[in-house]
Amino acid sequence: MPTSAYEQIRDAILSGAFEGGRVLSENSLAAEFGTSRTPVREALHRLEIERLVERGPRGAVVRTTSPEEILDIYDVRITLEGSAAQRAAQQASALDLVRLRARQEDMRALTSREERPAANQAFHEALWAASHSPTLVDLLDRLGLHLRRYPTSTLDSDDRWHEALAEHDGIIDAIARQDAAAARELAERHMSAAREARLRMYARS
Repeated sequence: MPTSAYEQIRDAILSGAFEGGRVLSENSLAAEFGTSRTPVREALHRLEIERLVERGPRGAVVRTTSPEEILDIYDVRITLEGSAAQRAAQQASALDLVRLRARQEDMRALTSREERPAANQAFHEALWAASHSPTLVDLLDRLGLHLRRYPTSTLDSDDRWHEALAEHDGIIDAIARQDAAAARELAERHMSAAREARLRMYARS
């Protein structure tokens, strides 16, 4: 449950409650979230650094992200996910592997499409954590914020869902075997496939 002004404003942006182009008034936000202007101002500054908010003529505005920027995020994430998987193959503990397999089983147990994005995010967060690289975790989390803003998911397709599950299995296996090169390659292929699925979605829109 979000408690700080930063968490509440960020979650409103990520959920789409605050849509792209919306002007974010410090006074209005302070009244809405029952706080003073100071934490709101600090929150907007932090969100500006994270590129969820930008400064416009009328003050802070929720950024609108173009399809080209989203595809660029995928391009960068392909490399970073590969690095995380490679590091995980080198650094993961037995507990990390247990967590990865648990997140994968959580995904397999789902019966609702609406739950797929969150479950997939939980798997990837477990993968990032298994890298034991705070820098990678921070960078991937920041990139992921932008993708979470959009209600449509590449995992809505049953075909892509089952492909993703199989790709996750391969990544887990490579990490368990401590095969860093294979883990990196499989993670990069996995994110490349996600990018291609997103590209097809844009082509149909």
